[in-house]
Amino acid sequence: MGKSKILVIVEGAKTDFNLLKRLLSVYGISETHQIVSYNTNIYTLYSQLPDSYDEYDDIDLLQLLKEREKDESKRALLNERYSDILLVFDLDPQAPDFAPEKVIKMTKYFTESTNMGKLYLNYPMVESFYHMSDIPDKIYNEYIVTLDDLKNKKYKQMVHNICRDGDYTKFASNKEECDIVIKQNLEKSKLLTNTNEHLPNSIDILNKQLDLLINKKIISVLCTCIFYIAEYNSDFI
Repeated sequence: MGKSKILVIVEGAKTDFNLLKRLLSVYGISETHQIVSYNTNIYTLYSQLPDSYDEYDDIDLLQLLKEREKDESKRALLNERYSDILLVFDLDPQAPDFAPEKVIKMTKYFTESTNMGKLYLNYPMVESFYHMSDIPDKIYNEYIVTLDDLKNKKYKQMVHNICRDGDYTKFASNKEECDIVIKQNLEKSKLLTNTNEHLPNSIDILNKQLDLLINKKIISVLCTCIFYIAEYNSDFI
């Protein structure tokens, strides 16, 4: 990608925002990116979209986001023109408005950053980035979370307990460590989807995760928003 102006819509104001800010800074591309937190989950965004799939082609995503945004400074950012739009959200299968068909529909639609926008879903949420006892973590491929633990709001504490140093600000704070975390997530996604592709297809990952969720009531821990770094420039890692 060239020197474009790229909008990154993240779900939360803290963990998501800080992670993306750090990654963009570590890889030296923060100046071309603007991060805006949406402050609600993907299912709220889904509820703003047209009911008919045929109408999706007429979506003006920035206009939709502006309609919901009360913060004037964020509205001003959404008024600007961008070459690409990225959407970083959590699967959040424990959410009351979660439904497989909703995420499937959005994942199939939001596939192109230069057009309608590209969706990156974290499993089960963005904290998955920090779900490592060390860098590298030899058993990262084995990490799962149960639906029960998600419903009982235990996951974030679990990650804090596992996370090396127990401090997100110290975890993967340099390029070398970020490279390893990205590679481990890429390798895990290949294993999950049984593919040798450099970047597994997002709908294949989602389908596998939904299969695990429906049949085993588990989610395989996976952070996919960091795949953007490898997509932006494959030489980065």
